[in-house]
Amino acid sequence: MSDADLCNWRFTETPYNWRLMSIATKTGDKGETSLMYARRVSKTDHRVDAYGCVDELNSALGLARAAVSNESVRAEIVAAQKELITVMGELATAPQDLERYRKDGFEITTSAMVDRVTAVINKIEESQTMKFKDWVIPGDSFPSAALDLARTTCRRAERRVAALVNDDKNFNIEILRYLNRLSDLCWLLARKIEAQNGGSG
Repeated sequence: MSDADLCNWRFTETPYNWRLMSIATKTGDKGETSLMYARRVSKTDHRVDAYGCVDELNSALGLARAAVSNESVRAEIVAAQKELITVMGELATAPQDLERYRKDGFEITTSAMVDRVTAVINKIEESQTMKFKDWVIPGDSFPSAALDLARTTCRRAERRVAALVNDDKNFNIEILRYLNRLSDLCWLLARKIEAQNGGSG
């Protein structure tokens, strides 16, 4: 089952009956996969690469959330994970299908999502007295290392999305802005965890 299929299952009112449908559809055995609305493309397609990286990012954030005990940090992580579902769904939709996608009630990435993450960053920076002089070496603690892994995964997703921006002049730039901001938040949350744990930060 492709990532787009999983997005479709997540959002449709009539989800797949998992008792009747195997996760192993075998439709990708020849190196192709489905975007939303069953549009077939190569698994090497830039769009597939981009939403695949966002999927990896969501998993990396899931690992970080499982490792973190701070409830406020956990809340910020899960909020980002939910927003990444919106990002991934939009990325998994071909440009010619986006109008249909919106008419079907699916959400797209907005400036409000970017502003939300920016506000969180500002709040943390205003409430913390952390100072940074040198490059950070990840691994001070498992939770902060998991957040640094999510940060670098986010940067990779951002680079893949940047390639789509180059391919499509009408691409929703808010996706790129959101990922850029989210990677900053991951870095800051990692340093917050280190500071609270008395690490070197």
